[in-house]
Amino acid sequence: MAVELKVPPLGESITEAVVGKWNKKPGDAVSADEPLVVLETDKVTIDVPAPAAGSLASVAFKEGDKVRVGDVLGLIEAGAGAPAAKPAAAAPATPAPAPVAAAAPAQESDARITPTAKKMAEENKVDVSQLKGSGAGGRITKEDVLGQLNRPAAPSQPAAPAQPAGPRPNAAREERVRMTPLRKRVAERLVQAQSTAALLTTFNEVDMGEVMALRKKYNDKFQARHGVKLGFMSFFVRASIEALKAFPQVNAEIDGEDVIFKHYYDIGVAVSGSRGLVVPVVRNADKLSLAELEKGVGDLGTRARNDKLTLADLQGGTFTITNGGIFGSMLSTPIINPPQTGILGMHNIVERPVARDGQVVIRPIMYVALTYDHRLIDGREAVQFLVRVKECIEDPERLLLDV
Repeated sequence: MAVELKVPPLGESITEAVVGKWNKKPGDAVSADEPLVVLETDKVTIDVPAPAAGSLASVAFKEGDKVRVGDVLGLIEAGAGAPAAKPAAAAPATPAPAPVAAAAPAQESDARITPTAKKMAEENKVDVSQLKGSGAGGRITKEDVLGQLNRPAAPSQPAAPAQPAGPRPNAAREERVRMTPLRKRVAERLVQAQSTAALLTTFNEVDMGEVMALRKKYNDKFQARHGVKLGFMSFFVRASIEALKAFPQVNAEIDGEDVIFKHYYDIGVAVSGSRGLVVPVVRNADKLSLAELEKGVGDLGTRARNDKLTLADLQGGTFTITNGGIFGSMLSTPIINPPQTGILGMHNIVERPVARDGQVVIRPIMYVALTYDHRLIDGREAVQFLVRVKECIEDPERLLLDV
C-alpha cells in the first residue's frame, strides 16, 4: 500500500519551502519517523519524517524545487520488508501527486479565502488567484485584498536596466549556487532595515578587567553548581536590560504614527547556524539568573548549529545582541533587526594601554557599538545607553545590587 509523504504545516504565515536535501533515494528502505527530506523556509529548516516503514517508492520533487503546504513530496510503499526493487514496479504511481495538486484549487477555492475578503474581491473585481495569502495556512485575508487595491500600477518601463545578453566571460571559472531561503530572507531584512530606518551607530569602550576577574574567581564553582560555564554574554544581557529600563525607547517599536513601548525584555542573540545567521530569542530575560541566561543562550546556540530551532524560537524579540568578537572582530556597525530600534554589538577583547589615575596601564578593553533608529532615539539617549552598559560591566556588583 502506497503512503503519501506530504509537506507538513510550516508555521504561521509560512506557506512554501524549498526541498533542501533528500536523505534517501527511491528504492531505499525507510523506518517509521525516520527523517526523509529536509525542507528549508525563510526562517527555519524542517525534517519531514516517514509516516510509515517500508521503502521510498518515488519522489515528486527534486532538491531545489519549491513546494507548498500539503504538496505530496513522494510515495512510500508500506511494509518493513519491502524489497529495493519494488519501487520500479510501482513507477506508474509517480505522477500521483500531480492530480492531487491540480484538484486542490477547485476544491479549496472558498477555503483559501475569508468570506470578508471574498466579498471585497468580488466588489472590486480583484483576481484572487494572483494573491498570496498572509493568513494561517496561506489563507487570503481582507488585508491582502486591500494591499492589492492600494498597490500602485507597475511602470511601463523597467526601473533597472536589463542584464547583458550572452555568456559570462569567466563562466568556466565561476560557480552559480541558488541562494537558500534563509539567506534570501536575511538579505531582504537587512535591506529593509537600511531603507526604512534612520540608522546611526555610536561607540564606547569597556574595561573587561572586573568581569574577567570575577569569572576567574568563581567559574569553577559556578560550573560545578549550575552545570554551565560563566561566560560574558549573560553579563551583557543583564547590563543591556538595565540600560533598556533606563531608556525604554531603545526597547520600543515604531508602528505607523505610533510608538509601542514594550515592558518586557525578550532578548535576541545573533548566532551563526549551519545555514546562516539566525537570531533566536531568550524570553523574559529580565527574570532569569546569570546561570539561566547562560543555559538559555547555550541551548539556543547548540540548536542553531544543529538546525533544531523552531519558528517560535525566532519570533518576536525586543532588542538584539550580536558578538562579532568570537570571530576576531575589533569594530563593526551592526544592523538592527526590524521592527526593533536597537542592537548592541560586542567585539574582541584586546589588551590596550589606558590612563588610570594618572598612570598608563595595560587593561583588557572591548569596543561596543549601539546601532539605533534615529527616528525614535536621539544621540543623547544612545550615548547614555552605552554608558549605562559600560558602568554595569566595569562594576558588575551594580548588576547584583540593582544600582
